[in-house]
Amino acid sequence: MPGNSRAAGTHHSRPSSSEEPPDLEDQELLLAAAYVSDAQYNRNVPFETSPQAIRLYHFYNHWTMRAATYFFIWVNLALALFEEPAVFPLPFLVTSIAEVLCLTAFFGRLVHFAKVTPQKVFWKDTKNICVMVTIVLTLIDLVIYGSLEAVNIRGVRWSRALRPVFLINFPESRQIRRTFRSIRNTLPDILYVFLLFLFSMMIFSLMALKLFGDRDLRTVEGSPYFTNILDIAFELYVLVTTANSPDVMMPAYELNWWYSLYFITYIIINTYIFMSVFLAVIYNNYRKHLKVCLLPPSGSLSLSSAPHLRPFWHLPAPGQSGVWACLLPATLSLSVLIILPGFTHLHANEIHTLAYLKHHKMTEAFNILKVKVGTEFVVKEARWRRLVKVVAPDVSSSHLELLLRISDEGQKGHVDKVNFLRLADLLNIRVVAINIKKHPLETWMPRVYQSSTSLLVQKMVQHRIFVWVYDVIILINAIFIALDEKDSLISYAEWLFLSLYIIEILLKLYTYEPSAYFGRKQFWNWFDTLIIIAALLATVANTTIQARKYNSQQVLDIVLILRILRLLRVIVSIQRFRVIVTTLINIGPTMLTFGGLVLVVYYAFAIIGMEVFHGKIHFLDPGSGSPDALVCGNPALKDSAFAQGRYCKNNFNDLASSLILLTELTVVNQWHILADGFALVTHQAAKLYFIGFHVVVVILIVNIFIAFILEAFFVAYSLEKSEVETAIEKKIQELGVGVQEEEVQNGGLIDNMDAKDSGFSADEGDNKKKDLKGLYFRIASKKYKTVDTLLQQMFESEIAPEGKDPSLKEILSFSPKKVNFDNSA
Repeated sequence: MPGNSRAAGTHHSRPSSSEEPPDLEDQELLLAAAYVSDAQYNRNVPFETSPQAIRLYHFYNHWTMRAATYFFIWVNLALALFEEPAVFPLPFLVTSIAEVLCLTAFFGRLVHFAKVTPQKVFWKDTKNICVMVTIVLTLIDLVIYGSLEAVNIRGVRWSRALRPVFLINFPESRQIRRTFRSIRNTLPDILYVFLLFLFSMMIFSLMALKLFGDRDLRTVEGSPYFTNILDIAFELYVLVTTANSPDVMMPAYELNWWYSLYFITYIIINTYIFMSVFLAVIYNNYRKHLKVCLLPPSGSLSLSSAPHLRPFWHLPAPGQSGVWACLLPATLSLSVLIILPGFTHLHANEIHTLAYLKHHKMTEAFNILKVKVGTEFVVKEARWRRLVKVVAPDVSSSHLELLLRISDEGQKGHVDKVNFLRLADLLNIRVVAINIKKHPLETWMPRVYQSSTSLLVQKMVQHRIFVWVYDVIILINAIFIALDEKDSLISYAEWLFLSLYIIEILLKLYTYEPSAYFGRKQFWNWFDTLIIIAALLATVANTTIQARKYNSQQVLDIVLILRILRLLRVIVSIQRFRVIVTTLINIGPTMLTFGGLVLVVYYAFAIIGMEVFHGKIHFLDPGSGSPDALVCGNPALKDSAFAQGRYCKNNFNDLASSLILLTELTVVNQWHILADGFALVTHQAAKLYFIGFHVVVVILIVNIFIAFILEAFFVAYSLEKSEVETAIEKKIQELGVGVQEEEVQNGGLIDNMDAKDSGFSADEGDNKKKDLKGLYFRIASKKYKTVDTLLQQMFESEIAPEGKDPSLKEILSFSPKKVNFDNSA
């Protein structure tokens, strides 16, 4: 192996002899660990397999390197806060040095990547070309701008709009790139709809010009009504967003009510029909490119490995051509029917490819480490342990033993291929270790804690009625908060409610073991306790303020908010509320992908807006008495709706103001007034900037975001109620080292222990669980998988662990292979 510089993915075989030099064994272990790590994180990075390249590749993927890359990316983006026009002005020399440092870090990261990947692959990768070109263009812009600054000539920092390129094109941001690919793939279909929409709008604009152009009508501001075709087109485009309704219709409506039919027809066709078609096309294409349900391109199609899919497959009779249909089960997604005519039209999509790449990498890792025992190839336990420690150095010894017990089913001292291929999935399952122990009071004073009175209290706290009582108390508390708090009775009631909440927490801590109640993953218990502590602080602060007659509106606002927050405890009590909130929390990290997309678009538009509109509009305090305050510092805005609406703070004078303005444009309301204002202080062509932002963000990105939220929420919400469980997760339970994964109520981990798994019969489980001690595990992530992960697992279930697999070239080229249905029912 030393001296070989082969691209990752080439078939690697090793001698069966276990006698190898230590350095060779370490090199093979690092190579296998690289494959497993790539499979675990779904990385598709071709890398050289020489010893030096492997070590560089491990260092490239280390979390410190990724963190450093993101640090410099965010510093580079944040420089716009300190550059002119700046929120916090810094000299050009300081910001330029910081930017050069960032570019140096980016170049170093690129060089590092070039050292670990084959040169042909590196130079064919458009991501690398984009990063290099952006670095060069930024340096050129810095030199030109600095030279102009030196002679007191104001230049344009056009390269700042390219800074999001670094966020998009580094390998760490593959999810954001996938989102951009979804947009790119959606554009051809939406383009035709958009052109048809523009055609419809222009037809209505010509109709409006002929209907109202010669009638000498005036708007409320006194300007001519529908006399210019470009102004008419802009007003009708605004009407699609409903921002100027019904104002735009009123002059014609006042002339004759029949003219209202023109506007009603326009709204029905363009606002309701075309905008709905936009959403439908974007939603359909987003889902199609994200997760087209396809038949596996190689091997046999066995439905026995995925019984939950069997009712959804519809196959034509043998020997017949026809239509192949795949319907995703409701537990995975909305019911989506994809029609695939005939054999030869089957194509693999991105998720399909990821599934096969993952299988391919794990197979390569197995081939590197395998030795022959008897008639089969296996990986020895010692090498398997070392591999896991290299891939996941922070794994605890107890977690490692759990993984080994799952992988080495017969405790034979080695791991076979089928179980080895599951290692990447095992490492991705988040496992919570639970040390089940007795309540401290039961240890310190067992007679008192086990007395009949104590057991009665514990039983009351564990009963559902206890929760219902406190639900009623919360609702009564809400009524009292809404009443006049100056009343002395209301003031005393606050202390009563607070006392009841504190008693509730103390009773729960008396009933449930404290360390389990406040475990790392007991989110709702922490939430409940923090809300009560906040209520205590708010009540004490409010009493102190009233006693000392201290008057601070900010402090009073904080106190009021903390007091109202206690009503959020109803979320803890009602299970359906918890399901919804938990679902939203768990899809939150995935939503960050679209957060990155929105940031990229906002940043680019903000930089362009700052360069074009900087200094055109200023906010002046109306109390200053300056006449310029009424026209936002620009006489061109005199008597305009922009100035009359006091929109002067909506400007592009710095990055923060620009981002706030773009957020207002995203909401759409009154966006045409903002566009008119900037058109008055520059040129009417400025409206194209605002129309472009509306098309890109509101029509395209917001609709894709809605499609994503719908998919992610339905999947996560459905899984919260389903019993979907992988073979790996079932195995953890079968080994008797796991507790049930259902939501553990009030920290009662022992009460949620499965009697069967613990070696107890159902009859004696309740009695013996109380004496249970030791370390157990709970699956923490079974129900919270992304759409991509679920679909990838669906494809993985159809990949046979044994037999001939497709080559890496076939996988990467999406090569369809003939499907064998011999094993299908």
